[in-house]
Amino acid sequence: MKSDIEIAQEARMKPIAEIAASLGLADEDVIPYGRYKAKINHRLIHKAGKQGKLVLVTAISPTPAGEGKTTTSVGLADAMNALGKKTMLCLREPSLGPVFGVKGGAAGGGYAQVVPMEDINLHFTGDLHAIGAANNLLAAMIDNSIQQGNPLNIDPRRITWKRCMDMNDRQLRNIVDGLGGKVNGTPREDGFDITVASEIMAVLCLATSITDLKERLSRMIVGYTYGDEPVTCGQLHAQGAMTALLKDAIKPNLVQTLEGTPAFVHGGPFANIAHGCNSVIATKMALKMGDYTVTEAGFGADLGAEKFLDTKCRAAGIEPDCVVIVATVKALKLHGGAAKETLGEENLAALERGLPNLLKHIENIVGVYKKPVVVAMNRFASDTKAETDFVIAAVEKSGAKAVFTDVFLKGGEGGKELAAEVVKACGVPSKLEYAYDLKEPVAKKIEDVARKIYGADGVDFSEEALAKIGRIEEKGCGDLPVIIAKTQYSLSDNPDLVGRPQGFRVSVRDIVLKGGAGFIVAIAGKIMLMPGLGAHPAAEKIDLTGDGKIVGLS
Repeated sequence: MKSDIEIAQEARMKPIAEIAASLGLADEDVIPYGRYKAKINHRLIHKAGKQGKLVLVTAISPTPAGEGKTTTSVGLADAMNALGKKTMLCLREPSLGPVFGVKGGAAGGGYAQVVPMEDINLHFTGDLHAIGAANNLLAAMIDNSIQQGNPLNIDPRRITWKRCMDMNDRQLRNIVDGLGGKVNGTPREDGFDITVASEIMAVLCLATSITDLKERLSRMIVGYTYGDEPVTCGQLHAQGAMTALLKDAIKPNLVQTLEGTPAFVHGGPFANIAHGCNSVIATKMALKMGDYTVTEAGFGADLGAEKFLDTKCRAAGIEPDCVVIVATVKALKLHGGAAKETLGEENLAALERGLPNLLKHIENIVGVYKKPVVVAMNRFASDTKAETDFVIAAVEKSGAKAVFTDVFLKGGEGGKELAAEVVKACGVPSKLEYAYDLKEPVAKKIEDVARKIYGADGVDFSEEALAKIGRIEEKGCGDLPVIIAKTQYSLSDNPDLVGRPQGFRVSVRDIVLKGGAGFIVAIAGKIMLMPGLGAHPAAEKIDLTGDGKIVGLS
């Protein structure tokens, strides 16, 4: 079979003006970025219109085998259009960190991709660069304020705002800057986060207008004074210039799938260290343009889906009509302890041991959030009938429906059975319930997520975390949603505990108030806000040929 990038490069894309016209968009609302990409007027979110049904795609806890969540999202949208259901697709923008680190690309795979694939995976329309520039402008203005007499009385030891870059670079996690004498600033400990973990990314994805964006930026806390008072972006008068940098980034990006399904690819916060969903503007706009909108949330349902349901849905006033959980037989066998090199062999024992991970995610969506579930199993040639029958029976026993798909090989045609089940599930009346009440104390909200969603026995807070929670509640900010940053590889905060771990506790070592985004981040376990590269990063395989063709993206 051809590689992902070969398939994408051979695709005959429709002009983006044609895709826009199919959505009923006026010429003045479409800003072309070349022939196959465009930005759309963000103000259309406020235009009255019908409300389509929303399908959320999530997954089991990810494994090295890969589950194919984005591939399934793309294939499902194509399949629903093939069944005559006018469907939009809403995805996140890939970060250069995982593109050059682990994934090598994040635009789907096989015959279920969004295109132009190379553009989407690399610089796209420049949104992430704009976010990085706005982030680092604020960082520069913080240090400049200190250099210019420190009128805000900022304690350099308590600056919480970090610089950022869209790359996996562990070397920059912790640095000392301002060296070289008085003219070069005040020496202090500093560091970098990856751009997709920046609060500006969260703010952009939750904002509903330029005014809302600017107000959210102004509320962002950058550090504390010597008197323990928070210092905000607004006090530095930085929000106006930052909004100017983000004036185009707030507009959703319109592209298409290989089969011509319209797709908004906009915003890209990680789900393990941020809230893991594409922009509210893109999602709400898509809901007005189609009968169905397929969107995804990052990593497993304990991360992206939990944050989508408990945070994004609250902020946007939306809820999914159906949740699709993606899994593979191979991934379930990994959760069951099978060695990676043996995944092509039938192993019902490992499959049985790994299935509880999938069943826990189903249990959470159905039992906690009260939403109907369809399980999408990406089919591999090595899957045996005994294995597929075993999964289908186990899932049906849990009260859900499992469908094996072939969207990687067949595109929309390979997802029609899944699409039919999703349409059926969307017809089942449901009302979203949340994992916690916003009025609960902060620690209780974190405990609720850990106990209900992860299956933990409880949460252990560091003294520092408890002290910060106390200060947040004293300042009247305790009624915000919580975002838990933890490993994606386990339901626990320990990446080695695969499957459905039992008898564990979650360790929260730090708490960060994101005043602009409007949530509280709990940092659990050893999760880092700046990832590192592996021994053989995907960047080693990516290249540009002499005739200008990119190779190695997948």
